[in-house]
Amino acid sequence: MKKEDTVKLISSEGFEFVVDKTAAMVSHTIRNMLTSPGSFSETQHGEVTFPEISTLILEKICQYFYWHLQYASGKETEFHIEPEITLELMMAANYLHT
Repeated sequence: MKKEDTVKLISSEGFEFVVDKTAAMVSHTIRNMLTSPGSFSETQHGEVTFPEISTLILEKICQYFYWHLQYASGKETEFHIEPEITLELMMAANYLHT
């Protein structure tokens, strides 16, 4: 996979998730960050840092991106969310417009 086909998402603790750009584009916020005209660092480097999103939550969000692509292509599977992370996950999902 080529670097331009991936996006690096960085959590508040500095953990890096490298995901397919197609998967990351599930998020309207990330899509806007990466496709905005101009010389924004996110567009130039293909990296987005989320200082307010923990590693655990960002990992779950990345899992959701891939699940969403599978669901959209007709593969209906369950997406399990642990009850103890529900509120934090909902807040992050709201910010990311996913």
